[in-house]
Amino acid sequence: MTLTLRGRTFTAGQFAIMAIVNRTPDSFFDKGSTFAFDAALERVDLVAAQGADLVDIGGVKAAPGDEVTVAEEIDRTIPLIEAVRARYPKLIISVDTWRHEVAQAACRAGADLLNDTWSGADPLVAEVAARRGVGLVCSHVGRARPRTRPLRVAYENVTADAIARTTDLAERAAALGVARSAVLIDPTHDFGKNTYHSLQLTRELDQMVATGWPVLVSLSNKDFVGETLGGLPVGERLTGTLAATAICAWHGARVFRAHDVLLTRQVLDMVASIKGDRPPGRAIRGLA
Repeated sequence: MTLTLRGRTFTAGQFAIMAIVNRTPDSFFDKGSTFAFDAALERVDLVAAQGADLVDIGGVKAAPGDEVTVAEEIDRTIPLIEAVRARYPKLIISVDTWRHEVAQAACRAGADLLNDTWSGADPLVAEVAARRGVGLVCSHVGRARPRTRPLRVAYENVTADAIARTTDLAERAAALGVARSAVLIDPTHDFGKNTYHSLQLTRELDQMVATGWPVLVSLSNKDFVGETLGGLPVGERLTGTLAATAICAWHGARVFRAHDVLLTRQVLDMVASIKGDRPPGRAIRGLA
C-alpha cells in the first residue's frame, strides 16, 4: 500500500525518516535540551536540513513522571507546530499524542499525522483524524495505559497480538473516513513489552509488513537495545539502534522514527541499495 501524507508518496522500498522533536523537560534521551521553544525550532531546522521527511513533535514523555495536563500539552506543542508549518510548508508534521483535544488543536495548527503511541486509549483521536483529513499511526501496547511501564507482561504470541490490534485499529480508522493511504501501523517497541517481545517483533516484522499497511518503527535508543547489549545507558545505544534499523528496513518497514537523522539515512540508503531499490550514490570501482 502506498503511503501518502501532505501530497508526498512513499511506496514499498522507499524509506522515510521521522525526526523526533521533544518539547518536554524530562525526555529520556535529550533530557530537555529542546524543551525551550527556540531550541525546539532549531532542532527542526537541523533535521530539515539533514533531509528528514517528517518531524514528530511531542509534549509529554512516554514514561511515568509529572502530570501534564491537556492545556499544558497544547501549550508545548501547538505554537511549535504553527511555527514549523509557516517555515516549512512542505514538511510533514506529526504530533505525538494520545489525547483527542491535543490532536484537534494540532490539526488546526497544521499537523498532517496523529502519532497515537498508546493504541487508541482515547478512541476519539481516530475520529479527529477522519474529520480533519489527516493520517493516523495505529500502535500496539497490549493492555498498557498511557505513561505506564510494563510489568511481567505476557503474550501467547506478541507478533500475532500486535498484528491483530494494529490492523483492527487501522480498519476502524478507515471505516471512520481516514484515507487508507494515510494510515500506518506500529509494533511499538518497548511499550507494553519486555526486551524479548521487542526482539521478536523486530525479527518477525515482515509479518506486519505482509498485512499491506505501511509500518512505522520507533527504535531509537530504546531500552530493548540497551538491555540486549548488556545494559548500555541511553547515550551508548546508537550502534544497536542502527542494527535494528537495518533489520526492520530489510523486512520492509516504511517510516523510521529517529533521533539521528544522518546516520539513519545512511543505513536506510545502504539497505535500499542492497535490496536493489536504490542505485549506489557513486559507483566507479572497477568501472573507470
